[in-house]
Amino acid sequence: MGEMIEFGANGGTAVGYLAMPELPGPGVIVLQEWWGLVGHIKSVADRFAAEGFVAFAPDLYDGESATEPDDAASLFMALNIDHTAKQLAGAVKMMQELPAVEGKVGVVGFCMGGQLSMYAAATNPEIAACVNFYGVHPNVHPPFEKLQAPMLGLFAEHDDYASPAVVQTLDEKLTQLGKTHNFVTYPGAHHAFFNDERSSVYNADAAEDAWKRTLAFFRANLS
Repeated sequence: MGEMIEFGANGGTAVGYLAMPELPGPGVIVLQEWWGLVGHIKSVADRFAAEGFVAFAPDLYDGESATEPDDAASLFMALNIDHTAKQLAGAVKMMQELPAVEGKVGVVGFCMGGQLSMYAAATNPEIAACVNFYGVHPNVHPPFEKLQAPMLGLFAEHDDYASPAVVQTLDEKLTQLGKTHNFVTYPGAHHAFFNDERSSVYNADAAEDAWKRTLAFFRANLS
């Protein structure tokens, strides 16, 4: 359904996966896990397009990806946050200029991308809604005081990265700042429960509920 395209970013060009709906619709930027812009993330973009959203997944690793955890961890920790911030800003600008985007632009991310989705929303006021699936990255610190978009957070009960304690701290911080947010934690679920290519952690019930919540959230805030 989708295709790889170039877009302007960081004074040059970057690439990403663009999935188009049959009719114009709101825009959703889809941010990758630590594996990179792999088939799973492209399939998520395709699913958004099938639901009427213009979906774009920028390649935040500039062509690199991983299949083994050690390699993914190396790419994850080597992420240049300043460079990534410019890529995200370029992706937002590109989406706003696409004729097929009618409505507002939101952002959703998974694992590393979940943390980056919060960063993107807090640093780009043009983003109208943010969904964070179990976000984590120790070097990404969103300036939450600048956040204007409402946030939906989707988390797992058993998560060594975005643990319940981490989620509670984030919840308290956003509440203290008066930021609109809603967090859901799925009992029995593990980190990356939405990734249907990882049978060891995929949780079909949690993934289905999270998908329905995400679609409803974006439809309410991006139309």
